[in-house]
Amino acid sequence: MGINTDSPREALHIAGATGTMRVESLDYINNDQNGGDANGNGDLADDTYPLYVDSDGEFTLELQASSPTDGSDVFDHTSLPTSSVFLDSRDSNGEVTTTIGTYTITVNRPAILEVKYGISFEVYGSVLGTVLSDKMSRRIENFVMLSGDSRRYGPSSKSYTSRSSNSEVGRMYNGSSTYITLPAAGTYTVSFMGLVSSNMSSDASTTTSLATYVEFATGKDFVFMRLY
Repeated sequence: MGINTDSPREALHIAGATGTMRVESLDYINNDQNGGDANGNGDLADDTYPLYVDSDGEFTLELQASSPTDGSDVFDHTSLPTSSVFLDSRDSNGEVTTTIGTYTITVNRPAILEVKYGISFEVYGSVLGTVLSDKMSRRIENFVMLSGDSRRYGPSSKSYTSRSSNSEVGRMYNGSSTYITLPAAGTYTVSFMGLVSSNMSSDASTTTSLATYVEFATGKDFVFMRLY
């Protein structure tokens, strides 16, 4: 069908350099995904919003998340067998890594995966909950990994130290966002990782690392993922 043309080149062809199309079901009056006059200058012409096509081929302003947590706690440390990690004082390289949780993503074409996360953690000197008091620093890091790829995506870390056994032990968070290329159709595993590292001990004759116990996901954690 042609509009402004007798020779349409597609099933629907709107001809003319100034040809436009208007869908009133997508305007700010009829669609709550349309923000209207977001900048408040009284001109709707300079406020635009992305238009998507859903799996049925219908236009929509709403971009659905692939794996939203919807305000729930995505990682419950009481039911995750590997959410806690212990860096032993005899560890030779001063670093230990654990997998906190995983997701499986299946795509039928190459895609881009957007990932945002916030993961909580608490730091102790032992599995008994001993408060650290040696004034030495520990680094607690979180990042994302994709099956078949050795890269660490969206790394976020904090350094923790304490000088007194009376120090307050509190919950902290790492958070980041990243984009991951899914190069072909297939099924991928997205893993949320936790890492703990320490200064090497000054007494190399007896120990090589600083003993550190970290419990990940003790608070309310979130994950947001969507495909492009």
